[in-house]
Amino acid sequence: MDTDALTAGLLQELRAPKPYPAVSLTMPTHRQAPDNAQDAVRLRNLLSEAERRLDADPAVSRETRAAIKTQLARAVDEVDTRRRLDGLLVLATADEHQIWLLPRTAPERVVLSDTYLTRNLVAAKALAEPYWALTVASDHATLWSGTADSVRQEQTGGFPLTVPQEEPNPQREEQIGDTPSTFSDEETRIFLRSVDEKLRAVLAADPRPVYLVGLAPALALLDEVGGTTTPAVGRVTKGVPADLSPNSFLKELAPALGQRRTEAAQEVAARLDDARGRRAYAGGLDEVWAAVREGRAALVAVEEQFQQTVRVTDEHLEPVPADTVGTADGTIREDIVDELVEAALDSGADVVFLADDSLAEHGRIAAALRY
Repeated sequence: MDTDALTAGLLQELRAPKPYPAVSLTMPTHRQAPDNAQDAVRLRNLLSEAERRLDADPAVSRETRAAIKTQLARAVDEVDTRRRLDGLLVLATADEHQIWLLPRTAPERVVLSDTYLTRNLVAAKALAEPYWALTVASDHATLWSGTADSVRQEQTGGFPLTVPQEEPNPQREEQIGDTPSTFSDEETRIFLRSVDEKLRAVLAADPRPVYLVGLAPALALLDEVGGTTTPAVGRVTKGVPADLSPNSFLKELAPALGQRRTEAAQEVAARLDDARGRRAYAGGLDEVWAAVREGRAALVAVEEQFQQTVRVTDEHLEPVPADTVGTADGTIREDIVDELVEAALDSGADVVFLADDSLAEHGRIAAALRY
C-alpha cells in the first residue's frame, strides 16, 4: 500500500499492541535501474536476518516462529519489483502481513516488538503534507491534488472550470503592458468569483494548504473578487496551459514547495527557541521521553533517520550499541523513537520530522512543552 492510504483510523490499528513478536522490516529501495537491481537481494537478506532473530529469541514459541516466517515469506513474494518508491516497510505477525511503499528512504532494520514499527509511515505521511494547487486564467481553472513528490488533476467540486470560447472583442480589451487582457471584463470577474466559491467548498470538505499558479493579473483579481485564496501558502506567478502534464506542473510548483518546507523548518526552530526562552523546552531523547510520558509536550521535532536502541532503567533511557537486540520484557528497546512518536501523537502533540543533522544541537530530538 501507499502512504496515501494511511488514514488516522488505520494508523491507530497498526499502532495497537500485538502478541509478541510483531515483526517490522524496513529498507531503502530504488525507483530506477540499475540501482533497483540490488533491492531484491537486500530484501532476501533482511528476511534471513529476521528469521535468524526469531530462531534466537527464547520468548518465541516454535508454532509462532513458523507462522511468522510463513507470513514474512508471503510478503516478500508479493513485493512488486516493477513498482518501487524510496523505501519499503514489511509488517508481520503470526496472523497477517502488510506491505507499505514509502516515498521517503528508510534505514535497513529488523525490529521485534509488541507493536509494529509505524514511525516511517507517520514520517512519510507528515512529510508528504497533502495540498491543493489551483491554476487559474481568465477562461479556465484547474484543481490539483498533490504531495511532496506527486500531483494529479482533480475532477471534483466542479473542477476543472472553463468558460465558453468567444471571438476576441478588441473594444473590451484593456492593455496591460504589451499583452491584451480581459481581466477587467465583468464576465471574467463572474468566472473567477465562481472559481473562488467552488474552491471554498473544496476546502470546507478537505482543508489543506493551497498553492496558486497563474499570471499576476489573474491572481490579483481572484483575491479581489473572493478572498478564499488570500491565505495561500505559495504563489507561482506564471501562466500555464490547461492541459499541462502532472510532471511538468510539479516542476513549475517545485520552487514554491521548497520555499514552504524551508519556512516550516524555520517555524519549528522559532518555536523551539521560544520554548527555551520560556524554560518550557526538552532536548535529547531522555528529556523528551519524560516530557511525552507526562503529557507535557506540545511539539516534538525529530530528525528523519534518528534511531536509538536503549536500556530502560528507573524510567530513564540509557543508550546501548545499535546492534543490541531488543528483549521481550521491554528492558532493551530497539524502536524507542517510534514509541516516543506514537506516545506524542496519542497525547495530542504536533510531531514534525526534519532533515538529518538539523537538530544536532538539540540531541537529534527536541520538544516545546505546554508547561
